[in-house]
Amino acid sequence: MENENLTEETKIPKWKLWVKRFGIGGIIFFTVKGIITSTLIYFLGKNFWIIIKDYVAQWF
Repeated sequence: MENENLTEETKIPKWKLWVKRFGIGGIIFFTVKGIITSTLIYFLGKNFWIIIKDYVAQWF
């Protein structure tokens, strides 16, 4: 019974480990980076062939 209580108390939540490892600035950076990357993938995936066609058309 005592061992169960000790393991529950020493268990650190995942978000606290992330804050300890990366800091607040790092977490904000990765969050913003993820949002920008997701947005770019969405819009580039939607218009990918149009962008490539226009880019190649500029050469000729």
